[in-house]
Amino acid sequence: MDLTRRLGRGPVALDTAVFIYFIEEHPKHLETVEPIFQAIASGRLEAITSTLTLLEVLVAPYRAGNIDLAQRYEAVLTRTRGLLMVELERPVLRLAAQLRARSRVKTPDALQLAAGLARRCTAFVTGDRRLPDVPGLRVVRLAELGT
Repeated sequence: MDLTRRLGRGPVALDTAVFIYFIEEHPKHLETVEPIFQAIASGRLEAITSTLTLLEVLVAPYRAGNIDLAQRYEAVLTRTRGLLMVELERPVLRLAAQLRARSRVKTPDALQLAAGLARRCTAFVTGDRRLPDVPGLRVVRLAELGT
């Protein structure tokens, strides 16, 4: 089945792991996430992530002193046409708090999901198998997109 049919017309929200697998060319997941980024680059799919993703992806490269990798992450997150980073402003924070209160998801997950909901995404793509379904946002696990 075509990727855009699996994810919906979009926009779609992307969890941090999707970026890690793509940029670091993870041998197990690259084949699954690469078509997402190809669809974004070609204009067939619009995507969002929260600014929390930038924080999360930069920790390991900074810890390892790998400034080149940190710069690659930042370039993908800030310069990819068709990809928007959603600021974690007060309405998103409130929505994240409501998600945490209802479903007990962890704060980073609640922030990512809330960013997707705030931008009216059709799906949230994640590698996290523990994330619960969220009303108004279909959680799509990478395992479901595997080729």
